[in-house]
Amino acid sequence: MPVCVAETSGTEVLRPHAEHAFAAELAALAAQDDRPRPDRWKLSPWAVAMYLLGGTLPDGTLVTPKYVGPRRIVEVAVSTLATDRALLLLGLPGTAKTWVSEHLAAAVSGDSTLLVQGTAGTPEEAIRYGWNYAQLLAHGPGRDALVPSPVMRAMAEGMTARVEELTRIPADVQDTLITVLSEKTLPIPELGQEVQAVPGFNLIATANDRDRGVNDLSSALRRRFNTVVLPLPESAEAEVDIVTRRVDQIGRSLDLPSLPDGTEEIRRVVTVFRELRDGLTSDGRTKVKSPSGTLSTAEAISVVTGGLALSAHFGDGVLRPGDVAGGVLGAVVRDPGNDRVVWQEYLETVVRERDGWQDFYRACREVSA
Repeated sequence: MPVCVAETSGTEVLRPHAEHAFAAELAALAAQDDRPRPDRWKLSPWAVAMYLLGGTLPDGTLVTPKYVGPRRIVEVAVSTLATDRALLLLGLPGTAKTWVSEHLAAAVSGDSTLLVQGTAGTPEEAIRYGWNYAQLLAHGPGRDALVPSPVMRAMAEGMTARVEELTRIPADVQDTLITVLSEKTLPIPELGQEVQAVPGFNLIATANDRDRGVNDLSSALRRRFNTVVLPLPESAEAEVDIVTRRVDQIGRSLDLPSLPDGTEEIRRVVTVFRELRDGLTSDGRTKVKSPSGTLSTAEAISVVTGGLALSAHFGDGVLRPGDVAGGVLGAVVRDPGNDRVVWQEYLETVVRERDGWQDFYRACREVSA
């Protein structure tokens, strides 16, 4: 059961990078970390895992958990980065792949910004290099005219590069990584040169194979990665804890009032998402139809955060069913035809009959009308 838990620092940006938001924790870990570190790593593999999973240092410093899930998953991911194999974080949308990727890069290299964002329009230059055409026209081909990609920079500086949504990148562009990952070399044929990776270089990619528009990885490229699958939270209690932590942290970053006691509504949102996701009620007695959406933990966090904003600005500051009902409807009903039927059936056969859920039922009925 995965997740990430974060804490924002006093900063003027809306969302500081992990290495800035958690600078104090990273510094405390580095100061007390006496274990062997791979070349150019800021922390030892043990300390990187401690940073992700949380714990208490010998001097009493509390390291907050960034990921809540099986310890072995984090240990395998960190160990992979200490070898010459790249890491592929695979999982359903909302299973904290991007979050784990960012924090791994921050802990290993002290810089999580060497990022390639994968889309259907990602060009080869985003992974290899581009050209400054003003320099190119003025002085001709040369290293001064070359614009390095984040991957090229990571190779030259011994850092960790990140590629988000690898399977959204066209297959021919994906395969430009094969030479980089197998030979640790990036040729620059225009100059008759190459960039060779120095110790410390590695790459973390994230992907999921459930969204529309994904491109399968070639077998040649997949072999260059060690794949770690990030699962959904195992239990409702774990998911409620995850959502509660993240909503509190996001709320503080947005200057929303602290949640007085929204656990009941959070539990309802999580229960609805889990039951529709699993196709079965939590007591195991009733089968329900599943909608087309993923209903991930990340979506639950968004629904509750939106509800918190509603209660803060247009309510009494207490999270109530009416504050989350609209968000739940928007998350569940992605296909207005089929999903609306699924939702109405779930409301009438499950929510309506559940003790203590009448106010939630009425709020959902009102927004669904």
